[in-house]
Amino acid sequence: MIDLYYAPTPNGHKITLFLEETGLPYRLHRVDIKSGDQFKPAFLAISPNNKMPAIVDSQPVDGGAPLSLFESGAILQYLAEKSGKLLSKELRERTNTLQWLFWQMAGFGPMLGQNHHFTHFAPQPVPYAIERFQQETKRLYGVLNNQLEKNVYISGEYYSIADIATYPWVVSHERQRISLADYPAVRNWFERIKNRPATLRAYALAESN
Repeated sequence: MIDLYYAPTPNGHKITLFLEETGLPYRLHRVDIKSGDQFKPAFLAISPNNKMPAIVDSQPVDGGAPLSLFESGAILQYLAEKSGKLLSKELRERTNTLQWLFWQMAGFGPMLGQNHHFTHFAPQPVPYAIERFQQETKRLYGVLNNQLEKNVYISGEYYSIADIATYPWVVSHERQRISLADYPAVRNWFERIKNRPATLRAYALAESN
């Protein structure tokens, strides 16, 4: 059983998407970040960086004590290896998927997050930051579009943890002042994932918890 400590953020959605897609049994624990639950000692024992998501696997493959893990990319890789799903065991396919997972973790997520912050939440406008992160957001969408012009999914012909990591950030494209009409390959990929049964379940779960 996987205990998922969760808030309905893009990084939180990654893990519910994976769990709904693969059918691994899990329990959802909503962490109220507005109330500061992420700073409580019990949560920090699982996620010392006080960020969502985090998991505790009560039945790790090695048969040992429960295993806790934070950082959404590390969680996706761990769960993919545990389940044998959404990450190829073939060397070249696996490394390609992982490099795109790390691309999302290191660039696509953080840069879009900064775009969102300076556009919507900064206490005063900072034109340089707004412009900088808007341009970087456009550049990264261009990188993604180029990749998806050559592939059905980000790392090839098969849906993988690279897609699961990236999709929740594209959900907020309008808030990022991005029109998917300018990135047609991304738009087509986005619509395919949006209509997957597991995606519908995962986002319905976010609305009900």
